[in-house]
Formats: sequence, C-alpha cells, structure tokens
Amino acid sequence: MSVELLGVLLLGLGYLALLFSCGMAVERGWVPVRVTRHPVVYTLALGVYASAWAIYGSIEFASKAGFGYLAYYLGAAGAFLLAPVLLVPIQRITRTYQLSSLADLFAFRFRSRWVGTVVTLLSLLAVMPLLGIQVQTLSDTIHLLTDSRFSAAVALLFCAVIAGCAVLFGARHSHRHRHDTLLSVIAFESIIKLLAMLGLGAIALWWVFDGPQDLQQWLEGPGAAAQAATPQLEAPQWRTLLLLFFAAAFMMPHLFQITFAESLSRHTLLQASWSLPLFLLLMALPVPLIWWAAQSTNESVPMAAYAAYVMTEHWWVGALAFIGGLAAASGTMMMIALALSGMLLNHVVLVARPPEAQNDLYGWLLWLRRGLVVAVIFGGWLFAESVGRYHSLTNLGLTAFVGMAQCLPGMLALLYWPGANRKGMVAGLIGGISVWLAGVWLPLLFDISVTTLFFMHSLPTDSPHWYNVTLTSLAVNILLLILVSLFTRTSEGERSAAEACSVDAVIRSKRLPLEAATAGDFTAHLAQAVGDEAAEREVERALKALNFTPQERRPYALRRLRDRIQANLSGLMGPSVARDIVDRYLPYRHNDAPLTDDIHFVESRLEAYRSRLTGLARELDGLRRHHRQTLAKLPVGLCVLGDDDELLMWNQALSKLSGISGDSVIGSHRDSLPAPWPTLLGSVLSATHTPLYKQAVALHGRDYFLTLHQAVLSGHDSRGGSVILVEDHTEMKWLEDELVHAARLASIGQLAAGVAHEIGNPITGISSLAQNLRYDTEDPALLETADQIQQLTQRVTKIVNSLVGFAHGGRQTVPLPASPVTLKTISEDALHLIHLARSGEDVIFTNHCPGNIVVRGDDQRLTQVMVNLLSNARDACQPQGNIRIEAGTDASHAWWRVSDDGHGIAPSVKDRLFEPFTTTKPAGEGTGLGLSLAYQIINEHQGKIDVASPPPGQPCGTAITLWLPLYQQDDLSPHAPDTDC
Repeated sequence: MSVELLGVLLLGLGYLALLFSCGMAVERGWVPVRVTRHPVVYTLALGVYASAWAIYGSIEFASKAGFGYLAYYLGAAGAFLLAPVLLVPIQRITRTYQLSSLADLFAFRFRSRWVGTVVTLLSLLAVMPLLGIQVQTLSDTIHLLTDSRFSAAVALLFCAVIAGCAVLFGARHSHRHRHDTLLSVIAFESIIKLLAMLGLGAIALWWVFDGPQDLQQWLEGPGAAAQAATPQLEAPQWRTLLLLFFAAAFMMPHLFQITFAESLSRHTLLQASWSLPLFLLLMALPVPLIWWAAQSTNESVPMAAYAAYVMTEHWWVGALAFIGGLAAASGTMMMIALALSGMLLNHVVLVARPPEAQNDLYGWLLWLRRGLVVAVIFGGWLFAESVGRYHSLTNLGLTAFVGMAQCLPGMLALLYWPGANRKGMVAGLIGGISVWLAGVWLPLLFDISVTTLFFMHSLPTDSPHWYNVTLTSLAVNILLLILVSLFTRTSEGERSAAEACSVDAVIRSKRLPLEAATAGDFTAHLAQAVGDEAAEREVERALKALNFTPQERRPYALRRLRDRIQANLSGLMGPSVARDIVDRYLPYRHNDAPLTDDIHFVESRLEAYRSRLTGLARELDGLRRHHRQTLAKLPVGLCVLGDDDELLMWNQALSKLSGISGDSVIGSHRDSLPAPWPTLLGSVLSATHTPLYKQAVALHGRDYFLTLHQAVLSGHDSRGGSVILVEDHTEMKWLEDELVHAARLASIGQLAAGVAHEIGNPITGISSLAQNLRYDTEDPALLETADQIQQLTQRVTKIVNSLVGFAHGGRQTVPLPASPVTLKTISEDALHLIHLARSGEDVIFTNHCPGNIVVRGDDQRLTQVMVNLLSNARDACQPQGNIRIEAGTDASHAWWRVSDDGHGIAPSVKDRLFEPFTTTKPAGEGTGLGLSLAYQIINEHQGKIDVASPPPGQPCGTAITLWLPLYQQDDLSPHAPDTDC
C-alpha cells in the first residue's frame, strides 16, 4: 500500500471516527437537548440535499451549462420558500397519520398497497444513480489523490463504515423514534462541507487569483474565450431544471424523511423555509470560483467535476476537497439507506410476507431494517462500480431527478385534487416510469441510444435528451392520471382519505360500531396479527395517548382508539399493512342502519384546525362555537342522540342534574348510561306525543319529577337524531303538593271545629250522668264504673280540646301543665288502652321502663302519643311479634323508645313520616294524622323524635325514640309552647 493511499485511508477513517464521536456524544447526552433539537440543527440536517453533486457535480454542470448550475440550488430554495402552502400541509398529514415516507403518503391517500409498492420501486431505481454518485466520487477522489488501483476497495471500506454508522445512529431503535443523534451528525457534516466549499472558494479567489480584481481581469481577458465557449441553457430547459430540483427537494426519500418525519414542529419547518435557502446560497457561491480557478490553471480541465483538485498542486487543498466530498457523500448515503430501508420493509417485504403473530415483532422488524440498510449501501457501491464509472455525474444526477419527478403529479393531486383515484395514479406512474426507464435509465445499463426509441422520433434533436424525456414522461404521467381518474370510480375509502389529505378539508369519519366491546378487547384481537407482547404494547400506547382506560366502552372512544392504533402501526409497518391488520382484526360491525357522520370527531378536528382558519371560514367557525356554547350553557338540561342512539351532546345543566359529566358519556350508547337515564330517555324517544310531564325518578337518593320534550332532527341537510330537553319540575311538584295539603288542612280544620263542638255536648251529658250515679247507688262495682266513665270523659274532653287546637292552626288553647309525669305509669296506661282493642292480643308487648324516670308534661297528651306509637307498631308486626317500651336518661333529658320487629318503614315514606295524611295503610284504615299529632305534642313538650328503621344491629323493624325534658324541682310554671313547630 502506497504512502498516499495510507494517508487518504487514515484521513477518511479519522473523519468518520470524528463523526462517530459526535454521534456518541449526542447519544449519551453530553450535548444538551436544547442544542440537538434547535431549529438550526434541523436546517443544517436539511443541508443533506447538498450531496456530492453539490461538491463535484455542480462544477461539472457549470462547465456544461454555465450558470444553469444554479437551478440545483434555486429549485430547492423555491420549494422551501413555498413551505406554508406546500410543505406544511404535507407535514400535517404525515404527523397526524404517522407516515414516514413518500410511499406511505401515497399508499394512505390512494388506499392501495400497490401504489406504495410502485412508488417504493421507483424511488429505489431513481435513487440508485444518486447513490452511485456518492460512491463514485469517493472512489474517483481516492484515485486522484493516490493514483492507486485499490481506490474501489478503499471506497467499499468507507461504505462499510458508513453503513455501520447508519445502523448505529439510525436503526438502533424502532424507526418511529425521532433520530436526534443522526440529525445532529448530519448537521455536523453540513457544517464541514459548507466550510470546505467556502474554503475552496477562498483559495480560488485569493490564492489562485489575487483577489476579485485579478479575477475580473482574467474573465475579461484569457478567460473570455472559455466562457464564451461554455454552452448556455435555453429558457425552457432552465425552467425544466428548476422543476426537477424543486420536486427533488422534498420528494427524494432521504429529504422526505428529514423534512417531514424528523421535523419537530410546524414552526421549525417554517423557520427552515428561509434558513435553508441561505445555506444553499452559501454552498452555491464558490462553484464558479473553483471552476474559473481550474480553467486559469489548466485551459483544458480533464475532469471538470474535480476541478478543486487541479486548481492548485498543494496536497492540503486536495485533502480539503476530499473531506468536503466525504462529508457530503457519507451523510447522503446514511439518509438514503435509512429512508429506502423503511420503504422497502413496509411496501415490499411486509407486503410479500405480512407479520403473523411474531414472538418478537419489534426485534424482527428492526433486524430486517438493518439488513436493508446495509444492502442499500452495498447496492450503491455495486451500481457505482458496474454502471456509474462509465457515465458523468451530470448524466447520473439528472437520471435520478427525472425519475423522482414522476411522483410530482401524484403529489399535487394528493393535495389539490380529491377526484384522483388509485387507478389513475398507478396508470400515470407506470406510463411516466416507462418513458423514463426507456429514455434515460436503461441507457445507463445497456448504452442504448435514445434516438432509437420509438417515442423519441418526433422530439427536437437539438434539445438535450434529458429535457425531451422529462417533458414526455411528465406529459404521459399527467394525461393518464387525469383521464383514468375521470373515467373510473373512486371508492369510499379514497374519498375519505382525499378529504384527510386536502389542504382545506377535514376528514368526516362515520359512526360505526366495532366488533370489540371494550378497549380491553383490542389486545386479544390484535394479538392474532402481531403477537401478545406487541399487541399489549400498542394498545397500551394508544390508550395512554388518548387518556382512555381499558374499561372504556363508548363507541366514539373505541373508534378513536382504533384510528390511533392504525396510525401507530402505520409508523411501524406502513399504512397498507397497518390498514389490512386493523380492517381484519379490529373490524367495524356493519348493519343495515344508514351511515352518518361522526359529528363529535368533526368538531374535535375543527378545534385543532381552528388556528389555521381565515376569512369567512373563521367567521363561520366562530358562529358555530357561539351556538354550541349557547346550547352547552342553556339553563335547561339538553342532550342530543343520533339515530343509532349514540349520545352526541350532554350540556352543563344536564350534567349538574344527573351528576354525570358530559365528557364521560359523549359518544356512548344510550343503553350504557347509568340508571334511570336509559329508560327515561327511551320513554320520550318512543312516545307518540311529547312532552312527558313530571316523570318520577330517583336521583342522588331523592325523588325528582322531570318533564321531557323531544324534537326530531330531520330534513335534507340534517344528519338525523333527536334533541331532548329535560326540565326539573321537582320544586313545582312540591309546591303543588303543598297547595293540596293546605286545602285539605283547611277543610279538615273546619270539620274538626264542627266535630269538636258537636262531641262536646254529648260528652258533658255523659259526664253529668256518671256523676249522678254516685248519688243514686252504693254498689261498689257501679261506683267504680262511674269513676272510669268520668276519667274517660275527661280524656275525651282533652282530646277534643287538642282537636280544636289543631283546627286553629296548631295553637295550644290550654296552657301545658308542668306537673311531674312518670314514664312507666304512662306506658302502662297506654298498654291498658291498647289491650282494649282485641286485635292486639296476638302481639307481645313488654314494658321495660324504670319507675324513677319523671318528665315534665301533660300525662293525658303523652298517653295519646304512646297509644299512637304502640298502635302503629302493632299494625307493622306479624303475629307473635314483639313490641318493647324502654326508657332512660341522658343529661337533662329522658329518652322513651318504642321498638318493634315488623316490616319497617319504606324509604319513600320515611322523609314524610310526620306530615299530615302520610300513611301506608289501605284506604279506610288510617288517616295519616296520628304521627302528625304526636309530632306536634312532643314539640309542645319541648322534645324531639328520632326514627330508625331498621334499628342499628337489627335486620328489620323500627325504633321511634322520644326525647323529653326531665322534671326539675324548680319547675314552677310551664314553659310557653313553641308554636312555630
């Protein structure tokens, strides 16, 4: 091995080692994230556009077309200057649906795996000449510097190292991760090649020439003839070149990868729209200087592409040109290999052999991609050595750019013509590719003269063949795309995808139910295609992104989860394979119901798209938001149901009434709502006449009365469904009940006054007769009977007085005495009265009241309370039931309890237990006034009543506890009753 070859080998390997060190510094976090993700790094990474063609091919093209070489830079600058209307819409689509390549984008838009496969194969064929340029320049520069026959082997060694760096920095993890390390390495190489070009330009201007003045003198003197002999591009050829480089700037696989798949944000891309043209301008400035310096040194430059090597004899100038070329070639090779490997994997390998529940899906895909990276770079070296060395850099480069331009009509149709379909796209691609292959690509392999091809006979012979082939291929492509699309049918899936890809449209999803019932079912279904581990990770990843739980059942949420999983799989395996897997294993359940738009999804997309609306569209969106806010804040409950019973709206008032958040039920089916809403809403939907007045429902442990109104949405422009208004009329129902109670109380009061008056007279007569018996007989039995009659008439008199007090609105007509009353005595009297009714003999009464508990009050009225309580307890018990009377003291009060083991008190009655006319007994067996009077009497005694049904620790029964103030020795007079109770 010669010293020169060893020096070049060490220089190249040293530069690649520096590149490796830069990458490892980023990989290990030694470089801050704010640096690696800075927009400047992204712009410099886009500088990969300036490949070895920019270092060597531009000089060769300048020698053949003069300043026409600027088309290479101006075309790319124009593409990025149009970023707001061209690149940003593409970025939106790729980021939303996780599309990482041009083939992914076309396969998604035209819903065809064959479109993706054709674009992938076209990209492979078109990029091979460009990849060959990178390898050929490496080999040729090594040969220029060393004059060694081993230059191809050294170039292969460099290719192997570059392939290793590509695998390490670009295929170390799943390709859906952003490659910050690789972008930082590419950005570093852009700085190196920019410095190299500027350095070579400075050497040409200040070393070969003595400055701008000396250069001007040479151009006007010895160099004038050379410049006059340089061919100039005609205007049509110039415009065609601009179009080719314009398309290549964002459709070449490696440039599409960086521009869209690796972009941080819309802002970053917009910032690159002016910074990248500035970078390209700096790269373009030294090209004519280097060419003129080489011409001034040697009038007949043998290899115009490598003019930097012959403009001076100093070895370090050649080393600088070599490093610049190696930086340009290595970055381009790495990005091309990574981009093409992903396209080949998704649209060739996986289409031919879909994954079938792989045990380690991610590892299998990753190793396949690594193998494809190495294969692409080795294929580039093989192409350069077998084909590229026999053709100029200009010829190879134009072949690549004309080939990728065949995707330009499809890209414009993708963005701006929703009527284009897959058949038109495939026909246009095949037609344009056929012309391109026959016109410029096959002649590279077999040296076929283009003039012998049948379609070239009618073209001007004085025009460059690349120009004729470009016009012919694009014309055939566009014509077939338009004609076939116009005369063939576009599928529903293509129309939906066209809406998603159009610049000014929003995709309208359909409301379709899925076979999977819950989000947790997705894992089992998906595992059949990608394996258990991958299915679990993908579903979990999608659930986390959407903030859903595995128990999610809402149809709307399940549709969003399905879309998210498809987008994630698209980033992993391409849109065609992802769509096939999702359609097969997570299918929709089609039925005979008409399809309707998913309104909630459309609105969510409009919310995300709102910042980009302008003009009338922005005003209409503001009006839509105002109307929706009006419905959301309406003080009446409102919900909207689709024809398929899917809930589309649930406003704030209804959320407050029901206690159900609208966000938790939007998109769910009516049957999945908590009770009683499915039945309640179903009743109004099925009703022939609305509104439904005062429907009784239990909410939050209370009784509510709701009035429901329904309006059916129908008409030509309507999407169907029903609007339901829910009014809370509970307070109105209570007011109506109060009015009825007031009317009944008024009538009862009048009746009570009359009854009390009528009863008073006979009772007075009975009392008089009982008193006269004492003087008419001395029989002890009759005297005892007379005494009992006298006591009972006194009790009746007190009851009548109470009834008169009730008739006067509860005001006590007789002052409440403050005499001592023994609870045990009152309990025994009450039991004696209860036993007078023969119906109570089958119930067991027990009195456990101590004899020393004395309260302050009226014994007759307290006896009346106890009789009422015992009577109710007796009626609630089964035969042989047990009723206990207990008493005790607590501080200054006594408690007096009646407990039974009966059926208890119904919850619906418990809150109204002491209201007048509240009873559970059949008609004719109870008036509902007993407990109301008992409550009034206890209040007059300054006590209270507690009810427990069932009592603590018992399965059934009722315990009613009375709290009464204990009798104190200093109680000289009764307290005034509390007439407010």
